[in-house]
Amino acid sequence: MGPQSLMVRIAKALSDDDAKTAAEYFASIKPKQWIRVVESDTVPMTHPAGGLLVRNADGGTEPIGHRIIELAEDQNRFELRDPNAGFVAYVPMGSIQKGKEMVATGGGKTIPCGICHGQDLKGVADIPSLAGRSPSQIVRQIIDIQTGSRNGPKAALMKPVVTKLSLDDEINIAAYLSSLQP
Repeated sequence: MGPQSLMVRIAKALSDDDAKTAAEYFASIKPKQWIRVVESDTVPMTHPAGGLLVRNADGGTEPIGHRIIELAEDQNRFELRDPNAGFVAYVPMGSIQKGKEMVATGGGKTIPCGICHGQDLKGVADIPSLAGRSPSQIVRQIIDIQTGSRNGPKAALMKPVVTKLSLDDEINIAAYLSSLQP
């Protein structure tokens, strides 16, 4: 069972009171910077482990290409479930500035993100915050909306907004948004 299926199953089992209690609890948590974004031409060599990428034990680097590599800052602290063990996201050189321009103007392919998500990109009413989120999560959400894997009323509103974005656009947008203070 995938994470989304599990979450749907859990959500369906919640009472309205439980859902309200959970929502109040999560709304009370103040966001903190969790991801450090680093522009780089090269990244540590990695391999998948438990749904995440981890650094190869023998080290080494490779070209980043057109991708984001997101790793625990300290794998040992992460494995010990240290709540203060953050992540580093390696993004291509220049992607933060390109993303800033795309987010601010739409780059001729979309609309500025601040129109719906607020000028500070920290959300408005039930429109979510984008600032400081995981870049891989941002890209995954955009692709899921583009492909129809994610649907529903909010996804339907986003579909025309993300339709013309290329993977490079998505990487740039994610790099910039993730570099912001949540």
